[in-house]
Amino acid sequence: MGLHLLGEPSHPSLLDLPWSTPLEDWPPSQLIGLPRGISRHVVRFVRVDDTVMAIKEIGEWAAKREYEVLRALARAGVPAVHPVGIVNGRQAADGTRLETALVTQHLEFSLPYRALFSQTLRPTTATRLIDALAVLLVRLHLAGFWWGDCSLSNTLFRRDAGSFSAYLVDGETTEQHPSLTDGQRAHDLQQGRTSIIGELMDLQAGELLDSELDPIATGDTMLARYTELWAALTGRQTVTVGERYKVDSRIRTLNDLGFDVAELEVIRDHDGVHVQVQPKVVDAGHHARRAMRLLGLDVEENQARRLLNDLDSFRAATNRQQDSEDLVAADWMAQVFRPVMKKIPRELRGRLEPAEVFHEVLEHRWFLSEAAGRDIGLLPATHSYVEQVLRHKPEERSVLAPLDAL
Repeated sequence: MGLHLLGEPSHPSLLDLPWSTPLEDWPPSQLIGLPRGISRHVVRFVRVDDTVMAIKEIGEWAAKREYEVLRALARAGVPAVHPVGIVNGRQAADGTRLETALVTQHLEFSLPYRALFSQTLRPTTATRLIDALAVLLVRLHLAGFWWGDCSLSNTLFRRDAGSFSAYLVDGETTEQHPSLTDGQRAHDLQQGRTSIIGELMDLQAGELLDSELDPIATGDTMLARYTELWAALTGRQTVTVGERYKVDSRIRTLNDLGFDVAELEVIRDHDGVHVQVQPKVVDAGHHARRAMRLLGLDVEENQARRLLNDLDSFRAATNRQQDSEDLVAADWMAQVFRPVMKKIPRELRGRLEPAEVFHEVLEHRWFLSEAAGRDIGLLPATHSYVEQVLRHKPEERSVLAPLDAL
C-alpha cells in the first residue's frame, strides 16, 4: 500500500511533505522552531496551508488509537489538541518502512511548562500551573477519561486572564470509560504527583527552579487541589428544608469554578427536615459559553469571566439594566472591546491573544488610576500598556527559537 492520509480533508497539502524521509532528518527549511515538551517520540512542527501542525512519529496502532481518543475528547468538550490525521504507508527511498505519523494542530498561544519561565520558575507561577493541571484532570475524570500519563510534560498551557488553562497534548495512554472507579482516579492522581515531583526536581537540578519552591510539596498541592475540586463538583450537601440560599451558594461556587449545573439530585432525609443536594450533571465552560453567545468570542474561562464582568459594569454605568442583554453586548463590543483592539499595532498582535490583551489592559488601567487617584480612561490606558508592557513581551502565537535550542 502506498502513502495514505486518514483524517480531515481540509489539508490535502499534508501529502506534499517529505514523508519518505525520517522525521528527525527533515530539513530545517521545512520546520518551524517552537518550544517542545519532553517526548518519548520524535516531534516536529511544520506549516501547512497557513496552519502550524505538530507531527509525531509513532506506531500505526498507537497513532490510530490516539487519534480516536483526541476526537473523543473534542466531542466531550475536554481541552486537548485538535487531531488532524494519520499518515501511514511511509517508505524511505531504499524501501525501508517508516513509522506512522500522527498529525495534530498546534494550539496557538500555548506553551509547554518549560517555556513559561525566563530565569527561574517562581512559586506563584508553579502554583497556577498545578491548579490548571488539576482542573484538567478533574474535567477528564468527569467525562470518563483515564489519562494514564498525567504530567506537566504532556500538557500545554495557555494564559487565561492572569492564570493558566491546561490542554492535554499527549493522549497515547488515555482510555475512555462510561465512568471511572475511585481506583482509576487514584492511579491517575498518584502517577501525576510522581511525574510533577520528578519534573520539578529536574528543573531544580538545572538551577531553573526558585529556591523556595519545594517539588514534593508542589506535587502534594496538586492532590489537594484536585480533591477540593472533585468534592465541590460531586459531593453531597445536607441542608435544612427552606435553606434555598445554601443551594444557590453551592451553584454559584460551581459556576465560579467554571462548571455549569445542568441538573440537581435532591433527596429528602427520613426525618423530613433535611434534604441532600448533589450536582447531578456538571459541565465546564459556564462563562466561556456565555461569552460566545453574547460576544461571539471563543476564549478561555477566566478570560470570559473578565470580559463579562466588564460588560456587566458597562451595562450598569450606562443605566441599561432593562435593555436586552444581546443589544448591550453588541454596544460593548463596538464601544469598548473593538476600540481597544484597534489600538494594538499590527506588528504586536502576535504577542498575546486579544482576550488576554484586554484583560491586561484592564489591569494596567486599574494600576494607573490608583496611582493617579482618578480614572484615566480605557484608551489612554491602552496606549500606555502598548508602550510600557506589550512591546516588551515575547510573541506567543508562535514562539520562534533556534531548533538546536529546543
